Amino acid sequence: MTEEIPYLAAPELAAFKDRMETKVAHWIRQWDCREPLRAGIVGVPLSKPSLSVSGASVAPAAVRAAFKSFTTYSLDYGVDLQDMAVRDLGDIRMHATDMAECRRRIEASLRAIYAAQPDIVPVVIGGDHSVSLPSVAAFAGRYPGKRIGIVHFDAHHDVRNFEDGGVTNGTPFRGILESGLAEGRNVAQIGIRGFMNAKPYHDYVLANGVAVFSARDVRRAGIGPALDQALAIARDGTEAVYVSFDVDVIDQAYAPGCPAVGTGGLDPWDAMDALHRLGACPQVAGIDFVCMDPTVDVRNVTSRLAVQFMLSFLAGLAVRSLPDPRV
Repeated sequence: MTEEIPYLAAPELAAFKDRMETKVAHWIRQWDCREPLRAGIVGVPLSKPSLSVSGASVAPAAVRAAFKSFTTYSLDYGVDLQDMAVRDLGDIRMHATDMAECRRRIEASLRAIYAAQPDIVPVVIGGDHSVSLPSVAAFAGRYPGKRIGIVHFDAHHDVRNFEDGGVTNGTPFRGILESGLAEGRNVAQIGIRGFMNAKPYHDYVLANGVAVFSARDVRRAGIGPALDQALAIARDGTEAVYVSFDVDVIDQAYAPGCPAVGTGGLDPWDAMDALHRLGACPQVAGIDFVCMDPTVDVRNVTSRLAVQFMLSFLAGLAVRSLPDPRV
């Protein structure tokens, strides 16, 4: 019918297309459950365990909606991603009220993904930071009997005690450490900010051997030295490295759409260069992006920034076969 009316396209074709460019929205298609994948997008729409009011559960949808604003080519990193097998695996369905069941589903789904695609690098889009505990549990299950390392970007330590609030977005790294999923000596936190953490929690991570690189450390010395040390720590005697990226590590001037915003954070180029390098690191085998709240965002700038972070990581993954003396 639409062919009979000039210039009217079917709804799914209504967006403007330039045959000379590939948009991320056209490149990252739905997975057919058969194609071997280099990386896969997995949405985890969970934010009920958040300590603050949060609309992070709608972040996976907002991030996908922002795909149409980006192309697959990066002139900064000299790579075009369109031929890399990256697909959208969809969202893990959450239980409406049972948060323990939600965590069980996250771990079970990711374990099934790893079984179906043993070489996949998952790109988990939260959701609040509570999703990282079951995600890391599934990740550690890929390497039975071996240690994993973690590079954690955040304004907060996320090691609150369980007695005063249970399992929340403020407890994932206490859960990771106390369950033995990773040893503190193989965990590095980057971007932690002053006046956003209690001293007992800072003392807790140090007592457990976690390395902490504050936002001020990055500001004074640059992201390079912090990442050098973080990677050395995360890779020391481990089989693989997981990256957890809480978007509130970024200064609120650049990422207003986070439940816990604050000044004095990292700038986007710190993050993009770090994520590109992590993507290029052969030991890095999984990543999550968490704590974006599209309901309080400004012109979707934070969701768009998350896409840039994801693409920077994938650009590193695309050039992983090339030698890099830093990794």
